[in-house]
Amino acid sequence: MKKPNILLITSDQQHWNTIGAIQPELSTPNLDRLVREGTTFQRAYCPNPTCTPTRASIITGQYPSQHGAWTLGTKLMEDRKVVGDYFQSAGYQTALIGKAHFQPLHSTEEYPSLESYPLLQDLEFWRQFKENFYGFNHVELARNHTNEAHVGQHYAIWLEEKGCTNWRDYFKSPTGTMDPDKQHTWDIPEEYHYNTWIAERTEAQLYKYQQEEDRFFLWASFFDPHPPYLVPAPWDTMYDPEELTIPAVVPGEHDRNPPHFGKTQQVRPDFSSLRESGQPIHGYHSHLKSEEERKQLVATYYGMVSMMDKYIGRILDRLDELGLADNTIVVFTSDHGHFFGQHGLQAKGGFMYEDLIKVPFIVRYPGQVEADLKSDAMVSLVDLAPTLLSLADLQVPPHMTGIDQSEVWLGRKSRARDHILCEFRHEPSTIHQKTYVNDRYKLTVYYNQTYGELFDLQEDPQELNNLWDDHGSQRLKSELLLNYAWAELGKEPMPMPRIYGA
Repeated sequence: MKKPNILLITSDQQHWNTIGAIQPELSTPNLDRLVREGTTFQRAYCPNPTCTPTRASIITGQYPSQHGAWTLGTKLMEDRKVVGDYFQSAGYQTALIGKAHFQPLHSTEEYPSLESYPLLQDLEFWRQFKENFYGFNHVELARNHTNEAHVGQHYAIWLEEKGCTNWRDYFKSPTGTMDPDKQHTWDIPEEYHYNTWIAERTEAQLYKYQQEEDRFFLWASFFDPHPPYLVPAPWDTMYDPEELTIPAVVPGEHDRNPPHFGKTQQVRPDFSSLRESGQPIHGYHSHLKSEEERKQLVATYYGMVSMMDKYIGRILDRLDELGLADNTIVVFTSDHGHFFGQHGLQAKGGFMYEDLIKVPFIVRYPGQVEADLKSDAMVSLVDLAPTLLSLADLQVPPHMTGIDQSEVWLGRKSRARDHILCEFRHEPSTIHQKTYVNDRYKLTVYYNQTYGELFDLQEDPQELNNLWDDHGSQRLKSELLLNYAWAELGKEPMPMPRIYGA
């Protein structure tokens, strides 16, 4: 059987149900097409609800506590073996176009970063860059979300090549001159938006692979709908804020939760006791916004999703035109979820609700993966690397601790997992928690803390009633704590089999 090509398409910080086929308030015709033509996994989870740790897990097949890039502002060490290394050894061409975020925006002598200032804006360096980057023998990179000052690398080079000589007008200081108070509408012409760049450059790679008859592992990595909430016309007015369902906090829902939940609903909360490293801590601030603000944020977020969908469609169409679709596994997912008002929260942080740790996850492989199917089999993004290697008939290396889901994707088994583990370590000790999820329950434990979370996802799918301290749930909590301990033991890697008695 001919080895398959692999096209991985990811969004950034996309709530699991922001696909039109699942949530009819949105228009996403191309993602809807993938839903019709593939299997949608309705219980897919990230291994960490922030970018760097999960993205490193995607390419290593290991959990953040194992591969070392444990939070934002850290890096995946270059000596780690990654999935692209194994594909290249098997004769595949590998490429990443768009967001990498395997390294931080700051560099030190001990921990140098190619994705840091000022190097990320040294365009001549990136014009000449031909090195292998985390298993990808071709990369075209950028680091900015919408108008952030981090713009540079290959995206800025492309802007200049396209004749957009005033590109700095569309980005914030100190790189650019855009008004930092401008919200929701981004004045950058759509032809210069990074969605256009990612689609165009992905299409070019597909054409190259088709012409040269190469097998490929290609990752098209989109930046949206990650905040800041900005999108060009006409997408900025595509959704009427008054016509959308706007999530909100339920009064009293945080009364039984750990203290950092309730503090987010204060005007000026004090999180100083958690500030251990001196670095910013995501999500630990006031999340209060006016109703008008919340409505407009949802409308803009949906506009960002719909615009991205258009360019995902361009890539899928090009795959068809080149005659590559039938032998290409397409996976669409996101690195983690997003709050846009659920539980009174915005964006992300140490709040392990389904909104943040579940992700959209669709697999299409014509004639192999069943079409128009919705599966409740549990999948983790840490499973991607071993599963893709297995589907390409390549050996899964023993250090990968994700689970090979190939038999599930191909419909030969109903499930490969009975639980999910999700980690969030954002400070060395003060923000360090892990979540265990099984078919029905979710348990979150905190390092050196007696508080925690226990939700019954069957009886309480909105996760409003924390049973951690509930008198009638203590036996259940004990059982789940034991199951969590077993899950932790079970995910330890075994770099080699035992080959003799001593």
